[in-house]
Amino acid sequence: MVDDKLLGADTAAEFIATRRAIKTNNHPLIILAEQKWRDPRTPRKQLPIEALCEWFAPHCGLPYLHIDPFKIDFAAVTKVMSNAYATRFRILPVRVTKSEVVIATAEPFVREWEAELAQILRLDIRRVFANPLDINNYLVEFYNLARSIKGAAAQNNGMSDITNFERLVQLGQSGKLDANDRHIVHIVDWLWQYAFERGASDIHLEPRRDISNVRFRIDGVLHQVYQIPTAVMSAMTSRIKILSRMDVVEKRRPQDGRIKTITPDGEEIELRLSTMPSAFGEKLVMRIFNPDVLVRDFSELGFSDEDQQRWHTLTQHPHGIVLVTGPTGSGKTTTLYSTMKQLAAPEVNVCTVEDPIEMVEPLFNQVQVQSAIGLDFATGVRTLLRQDPDIIVVGEIRDRETADMAIQAALTGHLVLSTLHTNDAPSAITRLLEIGIEPYLLTSTILGVIAQRLVRTLCPHCREATTLDEGSWQQVTLPWKTAKPERVYAARGCLECRMTGYTGRMGLYEMMIMTPTLRKMVETGADLQSLREQGYRDGMKPLRVSGAIKVANGQTSIDEVLIVAPPASSERLVPIKKG
Repeated sequence: MVDDKLLGADTAAEFIATRRAIKTNNHPLIILAEQKWRDPRTPRKQLPIEALCEWFAPHCGLPYLHIDPFKIDFAAVTKVMSNAYATRFRILPVRVTKSEVVIATAEPFVREWEAELAQILRLDIRRVFANPLDINNYLVEFYNLARSIKGAAAQNNGMSDITNFERLVQLGQSGKLDANDRHIVHIVDWLWQYAFERGASDIHLEPRRDISNVRFRIDGVLHQVYQIPTAVMSAMTSRIKILSRMDVVEKRRPQDGRIKTITPDGEEIELRLSTMPSAFGEKLVMRIFNPDVLVRDFSELGFSDEDQQRWHTLTQHPHGIVLVTGPTGSGKTTTLYSTMKQLAAPEVNVCTVEDPIEMVEPLFNQVQVQSAIGLDFATGVRTLLRQDPDIIVVGEIRDRETADMAIQAALTGHLVLSTLHTNDAPSAITRLLEIGIEPYLLTSTILGVIAQRLVRTLCPHCREATTLDEGSWQQVTLPWKTAKPERVYAARGCLECRMTGYTGRMGLYEMMIMTPTLRKMVETGADLQSLREQGYRDGMKPLRVSGAIKVANGQTSIDEVLIVAPPASSERLVPIKKG
């Protein structure tokens, strides 16, 4: 380490002099990482064990491998050797092909197992160096999970209790998995813990005929996590439905449910569940809600100083309607909850009508829509008007009746916040006109509209400077003309971001405030393009221009903006250059 400029000679000498006082059986690299020495290359950071492993691997003649569970077939690698054998030599199989087995080790000079294993498996053995902590942790996790799935599958004896669309009948099989079987309980617990650790926002359980898929959505992108026998997944779904008090027997119609649980770190997490009957059984999606993520500061959400000022001006009006628009998963709920949290005060009565209630908040009076008993959005708003509200939040305006009630609430002196599914801010006005709202009612009540999208933010540890061609820059800035930034950044990938190049997401915003000119245009029946152009003249920045600002600030990449945000003008056929 001293020779490679990773450690000062004085620090090394001091450590060598006191090393006899260290009584531990830990791996040497773990001991070195525990010293929390500063990295001379980046003095503000400590030397983590990953950096030490990456540095040490070439010195022992092995390539370094960061173990990524997303890329490992648990069932296949655990068949290579027993858990006892792997634990004895502290090795972990990570990939199996027809010709070789890749085995991770943190003991590069212990090699007696290599020839023995090659003779038994009749395959080539390729060693790689890995983090000893990862090997210890994944040894337990991989084998326990494989053991649970194998045990569950053996207990089921190959029979699935699902309703198969293709009516595939297998003879001579009996047995049925119990949702409370210890193997199923362990698999479900592992699934949740793993999703929490990886920062997933959604968990997808997707049944297929024989082998079903488990996928996580992380930063808006779906990742394949594992493949599980369909019979086992069916039992997992039943287990989760039991915990959420859903009807376990009913598998022919969609159901919704909720589960509140606590992570190993003590954080309270809420899961919102949705089941859907599919060709090979029930598809289950669990959306993960963390209260600390759902309610955030506006600067963390991606609001610029100008955006914050304009949004604050809109939401401080005593009455009127403020709309948040965008597709599903664009962060509308987070924006609304963060706004409500800011507006909520002891002297303010904040009431919401939601479907479903995303997060239970003591500061709000929340109503859950229940269509089965006739409690829809319009009925909920009508009821709230008799509850002396100051601020009314309508989860979504879906029809004429709900829009009429929101307008009535605004006209009678209430501030109404709601969402709408449109591509951009000006389209919200035309959408309301299309469902039958009179123009004079819109001009009397609508205060402003904000459209939004979410883009992944670049990993600060590995982002790399890159050049930008004029064509790509013009695509994100039109109809504005602005100088191309001298330096932009692109995603590369490192251990900190799990090789994706991105960590977290932030919002792009398009904010249209209803000015007197816009109100006159709505009353005279101006078309969408005219409304959009007037919005630009009044200071509205398109979503892509908001993205361009974040590209110039080094917060995201231009590829992300081109993929996520729609074109700024009405010309929707501009080709997007990818890569």
